[in-house]
Amino acid sequence: MSTTAHHAARPPRTPSDLVRQIAVISAVVFMIIAAMVGTGLFGGTNVRDLQGGALDADSTVLAPGTQAFSIWSVIYLFMIGYTIWQALPAQRSRDRQRLVGWWIALTAVLNGGWLLAAQFTTLPLTVVAIVALLAALGWTFHLLVRSRPRSVGDRLLMDATVGLHLGWVSLATVANVTAWLSRTVPESWGMQADVWGVAVLVVVAAVGVGIAAFSRGRPSPIIALSWGLAWVAIARTTDQPHSTPVAIAAVAVIVVVVAAAAVTAWRSNGREHRGILRRTRTA
Repeated sequence: MSTTAHHAARPPRTPSDLVRQIAVISAVVFMIIAAMVGTGLFGGTNVRDLQGGALDADSTVLAPGTQAFSIWSVIYLFMIGYTIWQALPAQRSRDRQRLVGWWIALTAVLNGGWLLAAQFTTLPLTVVAIVALLAALGWTFHLLVRSRPRSVGDRLLMDATVGLHLGWVSLATVANVTAWLSRTVPESWGMQADVWGVAVLVVVAAVGVGIAAFSRGRPSPIIALSWGLAWVAIARTTDQPHSTPVAIAAVAVIVVVVAAAAVTAWRSNGREHRGILRRTRTA
C-alpha cells in the first residue's frame, strides 16, 4: 500500500480528536503535580509517612521495600512519552488512539487522585481510589489486547505503558488493602500474618497467571508485578516485619507468573505463525 493510500484510509480528523489529545495532556500534567504533592516536594508529607505510616515499606508483611517504588519514575516517563506521542498530528485520528486515549487519561487522573487521597483523606478512601485505578487499568489493557499494535510506538508507548502501570498497581492494591485491614481487623489476627500473607500471594499468583494468559504473554505487566514481588521478598528478609514464609512465597509467585507468561507467549506466537503459513498456502 502506498503512503498516499495509507493516509487516505485513515478516518478523517474531528474536533473530538483534538479534545481527546488535550485531555490526555491535562490528565498527565495533573498526575505529575499530584505526584509532587504526594512526595512532599510542595511541602506536604511524603506518602511513606502518611496515614500513620500505614503505606510505608514496613507496615505489613506484603509491603514492598522502599526501593520498589522507584518503578513509579519509569511509569511516569512512559506516560510522558505516550502523552507527547499521542499529541502528534499523525496520531490524532487513529482508531487505536480513539479506542483507549480517554481511558489512559482516566488512569492518569485516578493515579493522581490516589496520591491526593493518601495526602488529604483517610486510609479507606485510598483503598477505594486504588481499586478504581486498578479497574480502569484492567479495562484499558483489555482494549489494547483486543486491538493489534501496528507500530513500535503502539507496543512501547501504549501497550508497555499501560502494562507496567497495571502490573505494579495490581500488587500495590494488595499492599494498600492489607495496610487498611491491618488497622481494622482484631489484633489477634496479627499473630497469623504469615499465613494470611502466603494466602494472599496465592491469589496474586492466580491474578498474574490470568493477566499472562489474557494478554497472550505480553511482558510489561509481568515485569512490573515481578519487580514488586521481588521487593516484597527482599523486605521480608532484610527489614521488619520479618517473614521467611512470605519471602519464599513471593519468589515462588514470580517463578509461576514468569513461566505462565513465557508459555503463553510461546503458544500465541506458534498459533500466529501457523496462521501465517495457512494464509500463505491458500494465497
